[in-house]
Amino acid sequence: MAVQAASGTMSRSQTQRRKRIVQTAAALAVRGGVDAMQMRSVAERAGVALGTLYRYFPSKMDLVVAVVTEELDLLEGGIVRRPPTADTAAGRAVDVLLRATLGLMREPELADALVRSLITAEVRIELDTRICDLVWRVATDDLTNLPVGEEVSDAPVDRDSTGYVLIGSLISVWIFELVEVLKGHRDVDEVERRLHITAERLLASF
Repeated sequence: MAVQAASGTMSRSQTQRRKRIVQTAAALAVRGGVDAMQMRSVAERAGVALGTLYRYFPSKMDLVVAVVTEELDLLEGGIVRRPPTADTAAGRAVDVLLRATLGLMREPELADALVRSLITAEVRIELDTRICDLVWRVATDDLTNLPVGEEVSDAPVDRDSTGYVLIGSLISVWIFELVEVLKGHRDVDEVERRLHITAERLLASF
């Protein structure tokens, strides 16, 4: 049975062990991408038994998601500390996506891990929802209830609304642009231009 991820269900030592595993996996990903995150290598470098690693992360993709989630935690924390100041929903949404892009481009292998996890069926819903919720709250200028890390917001998000669907469409464009950057077909300035054009059209009614 997998160890529960939420800090409230783990002891302090379990939480520290899990964090060490994720940090080890992230370090391997930075050097060699998802392919370098072999479960046996992660276990050896983190100083845990392979069976212990699998109790925390039943599959390699679970571990990839944990690494990517830490990056999202950092992004959310930065947004809470320094919220976007654009006057429009489109401008605020693009600000978030550009911050994410610039952060990921500092570690292209982690960017590759994010893209792979976002296009993998079994984890797409989880990460898509996390990113869409973040951009939605920023675009609608509702940061008062923005959850950070493992905190959970009580503020409802209407994921069936037209606005939320449009945010999802913008996220899909952003993922495609990330792929183009990783291929060397785009630079960040071009991504910014394209995101602004797309966001201004999609979110004009916000």
